[in-house]
Amino acid sequence: MSEIHRRGIDERELETILGEDFDFEGEVEFSKPLKLNGSIRGRVRATSDFLIGPGAKVEASVFARYVDARGEVIGDIIATHKIELSSTARVRGDITAPEVVMESGARLNGLCTMDEEGSA
Repeated sequence: MSEIHRRGIDERELETILGEDFDFEGEVEFSKPLKLNGSIRGRVRATSDFLIGPGAKVEASVFARYVDARGEVIGDIIATHKIELSSTARVRGDITAPEVVMESGARLNGLCTMDEEGSA
């Protein structure tokens, strides 16, 4: 049986966590790691890490360095480094990254493309 190597981020080190009551429509851009527990509709662009909490809902195209999805994503995800889908992740859209990790139970309805690092 293969072993899954999740990156794991210490949430105590995050500067920004958007709570369950966060509900935003439009374009979000950020350069430091961010965790979402609420909902976003529109577009997400980041030069760092984007963590999607278990109860979060993202209806957006997502571009980031690293994406850790534990909630629901409706839209394409492009990561320049890595995408991780936990067992609670539900993704409807295409994903593109040099490295993709999916835990048992994760749901992906879309295409998965694994490009060279930095080419996404």
